[in-house]
Amino acid sequence: MLVAFGLAAAFTAIWLLGYWPPIFKKVWFWPVLVVGGLLTILAVVFIQLPLQYYVSKGLENIWSAGTLTDWILLASIPSFLISGLVQEGAKLVPVVVWWSRSEKNLDPKMGLVIGAMAGAGMGLIEAFWVHNQLFMAGWSIDYMQSAGFLGIAGFWERFFSIGMHIWASALAGWGLAKGKGWQFFLIAGGIHGFYNWGFAPLQKGYLTITQVELYLAVITIILTAVVMLLRWSKRWDNPVLEPIEPAVPVEPPAPASPVV
Repeated sequence: MLVAFGLAAAFTAIWLLGYWPPIFKKVWFWPVLVVGGLLTILAVVFIQLPLQYYVSKGLENIWSAGTLTDWILLASIPSFLISGLVQEGAKLVPVVVWWSRSEKNLDPKMGLVIGAMAGAGMGLIEAFWVHNQLFMAGWSIDYMQSAGFLGIAGFWERFFSIGMHIWASALAGWGLAKGKGWQFFLIAGGIHGFYNWGFAPLQKGYLTITQVELYLAVITIILTAVVMLLRWSKRWDNPVLEPIEPAVPVEPPAPASPVV
């Protein structure tokens, strides 16, 4: 269990280095990580899974199981979108709280970093759970050597999933601070859902596990690069302009005395 948590924490730290959150200067970043992770887990259990269940039952009432299997690439889209939107909504809560406390005047880069910490919390908890399951199932160095890439696929997937959770909520946090919260929430949630959708072709046999893992890695790398531009580019800085002093009015010259 300690090894599972240690790996999850190391993976999370690697991704967070690029965002460079001031975790040692602002201690409230740590509660953001914890709260973001716990809120997302609760949202998955009490919102995401029930919604996915009812959507699945609704589709089964309309189409047969065979039809849904044949059209799984389309039929699975609502379920994957639900997962992306619910999780991104939960991870955005700490950013919304801080944005409200700042009287809706939050620096976009600060919103991005707060979102990154909330996403890291979810990624950390999820990776810890998956790693623990792998070790309990008997994973070992010998198995990794005999299975090749499949022997590390679970760890590979969690590594890039942590990166996905971080960039998605960071992007949503940046958008909220820019005054476009719902637009960037939909973008982050939609791409998150598209990320998860990669497992649908696997179920149909169109892609192998290796190909799916590469698909997940490529999406994470590309979107992380985009968010890094927002984080570090000077173009997105908000310059503070010095106020211009009002001009001192010039008194009109006194009229000349008339010559007598």
